[in-house]
Amino acid sequence: MGVFQNLGVEPIINASGTVTRLGGAPMHASTLAAMREAAENWVPIEQLQGAASNLISEVTGAEAGMVTSGAAAGLTLGAAAIMTGDDLGLMERLPQTDGSANEFIMAREQRSGYDHAVRASGAKIVEVGFNEIVSGAGVRRTEIWEYEAAIGERTAGIFYVFTNDSVPPLEEVVACAKRHQLPVLVDAAGELPPRSNLRWVVSTGADLVTFSGGKAIRGPQSTGILCGRQKLVGAAALQMLDMDDHPELWQPPEELIQRPAASGLPRHGIGRGMKVSKEEIVGLLTALEMFVKGEYVSDLEHYRSYLQTIQEALAPTSTNATIIESSDGERWPILEVQLKDPQHDAFAICQNLRQGKPPIYLGHGKLSCGILVVNPVCLNTESANILGQRLLEEMS
Repeated sequence: MGVFQNLGVEPIINASGTVTRLGGAPMHASTLAAMREAAENWVPIEQLQGAASNLISEVTGAEAGMVTSGAAAGLTLGAAAIMTGDDLGLMERLPQTDGSANEFIMAREQRSGYDHAVRASGAKIVEVGFNEIVSGAGVRRTEIWEYEAAIGERTAGIFYVFTNDSVPPLEEVVACAKRHQLPVLVDAAGELPPRSNLRWVVSTGADLVTFSGGKAIRGPQSTGILCGRQKLVGAAALQMLDMDDHPELWQPPEELIQRPAASGLPRHGIGRGMKVSKEEIVGLLTALEMFVKGEYVSDLEHYRSYLQTIQEALAPTSTNATIIESSDGERWPILEVQLKDPQHDAFAICQNLRQGKPPIYLGHGKLSCGILVVNPVCLNTESANILGQRLLEEMS
């Protein structure tokens, strides 16, 4: 019996990838060893976050950085930092923001459930643009003038969700923001790889950027990175750290936190419930170094072989199983299984796989198109063989 079975929970075959709901990416043995060592020793967390800032700055080019409890927490803390700066009174009042600049301008087409993380800080989203392509009403997307037209005295900053096809380009949005002395908070949670994005997004001049730590970086699933301007990252740290110390004794790391200009220190901030353990910080930093050095690239051939195993198992069926390679040569390939037989219901197949033994979870992003998606990052040789056989049974 394993640890999960002892708790009455059946382990699954995860063919859906690094998704949060299934536990994130597999951590490397070196990461797990570092976390175990960290668990057996104690350090002041602000000093450890200062060391994290040094490494994050080195790999991203940002002035400072910190480890957060996921990219979503980074968004909440980043929005909070933009609204408060080092004003202790504003920190104390969050998420109450009445009477202060609390609006973040955001393209309507970039909105999703994830922007709840920004709103949790007390910020308000001001939408610009229209999603005309999706609605079938036109061909235009959000334009720079729409950001500028929305800027007012309550505007705190601009919130931008970065993907390969985000419009307008991030560089243009940053340039617009700088013309109006506004900071830009960027959600780049899932935009690794390529590894170059770690530096490129920051190089646009964006003031704060978040990345997920539990996806391609393969750190603890509950970790993330917030990096950017030191003053803002420091303000975010002040609102997350345990601040129960005498002001006369507290010595924050200068590379991360500039002591507030006002006398005294803030109380526990809005991010106190988003604390990160010493084990998670060390695990993320260990994984980040491995990711930057390209030490995961060698795994791609294994992932490809798992998909080929499943592809070969499906050869006797009428399905079209295609391996889709990444364009950057860093992201793992995926397998798309196009169902041709109308008697095969993609949702029913997924449900049957989940209810089998062991349960199997496929990628479900294209089920409405009759396509099953297999992500190999959490598979191994044994689970790939089981998955191939189970799929064959469902389609026979």
